[in-house]
Amino acid sequence: MWTFEDNVLIVTTEPSILTTALETRIAQEIAAADGWLPFDRFMALALYEPGLGYYANNTAKFGLMASSGSDFVTAPEMSPVFGQLLAAQVAEALVRTGTRQVWEFGAGTGALALQVLDELAALGVRPDRYTIVDVSGTLRARQQLRLARYGGLVHWADALPARLEGVVIGNEVLDAMPVQLLQRLGGAWHERGVVRRPEGGFGWQDRLTPLRPPMDIEGEHDYLTEIHAQGEAFIRTLGEHMVRGAAFFIDYGFGESEYYHPQRHMGTLVCHRLHKVDDDPLTDVGLKDITAHVNFTGTAVAAQDAGFEVLGYTNQAHFLINCGLGPKLDALEQGPRAMAAKLMMEHEMGELFKVIGLVKGAEPWDALGFVRGDRTHRL
Repeated sequence: MWTFEDNVLIVTTEPSILTTALETRIAQEIAAADGWLPFDRFMALALYEPGLGYYANNTAKFGLMASSGSDFVTAPEMSPVFGQLLAAQVAEALVRTGTRQVWEFGAGTGALALQVLDELAALGVRPDRYTIVDVSGTLRARQQLRLARYGGLVHWADALPARLEGVVIGNEVLDAMPVQLLQRLGGAWHERGVVRRPEGGFGWQDRLTPLRPPMDIEGEHDYLTEIHAQGEAFIRTLGEHMVRGAAFFIDYGFGESEYYHPQRHMGTLVCHRLHKVDDDPLTDVGLKDITAHVNFTGTAVAAQDAGFEVLGYTNQAHFLINCGLGPKLDALEQGPRAMAAKLMMEHEMGELFKVIGLVKGAEPWDALGFVRGDRTHRL
């Protein structure tokens, strides 16, 4: 079937056909791995398998309401104020690092890119180039239509250049990177993997492992959690390529001591479909998002290992307020103001979402978004 969304033609594959094809592909990989697949590999296939995975197929994903067929809403879809305020930080970073390019990872519908580019133009800090890195061909098509008026300024890339100079942004990117699952059972650590059940479908199986969380977790109680080797490897790779510039990542997560708190014994892994949350990634594969909160301490350590310095770390509310949220809200009418206010409300996105800023090859500065409420000392 087909529908129009934001004046873009969206063609959707019959869900049962898509799921069956992806389950078959995953089953083949499980068989090739002697019947047991580490969860991070399962998650990679479920999200990114070409043409079939959640972020690689043509099902709807982003939207305000389940009635649109969407599964969740991100800050740029909630209010253009988000991108406008992030652009203020990007503009400062471009000046401070002496660079002229912006790179965005996981650009979704292109809403954030459009907001940032419009605001940079208004601020008189137009970059020479805006490059989007996105694994989804269908989302890339939507981005190209949405950003058409920026012509040759916006480009798409599948990989990083050997030498990268510029400002990098990523909103809800790190949470979608595959994680390994660790389960402490009877005091012994196991890695959780996926097997094919005799009656069909997928099931869990745990195997003893030398892997450990990055810090000791008090107690002997059973404990399920995640480790983020791929997300942290991404940060290190970014640092290896970046010669000069800054990076800002916005995502939900915690510092290490809070992430691996003894009471967080069920981990953070969840799925999103039709604006509902569940904890079963083994069903409806390809039709729902799979995500885990970010360990921002691990992100910061990986960044420092790659030559970055941390500019700051704070919650989304403080970051947006520091970047000028108050005057933006005052200028809005009641409806748009209420939506924009959700970006900072503690029970909405204001506290759960965090922002980390990084710099490399340039002198660190008191970055706009972290002038008040900086929590770097808590990483």
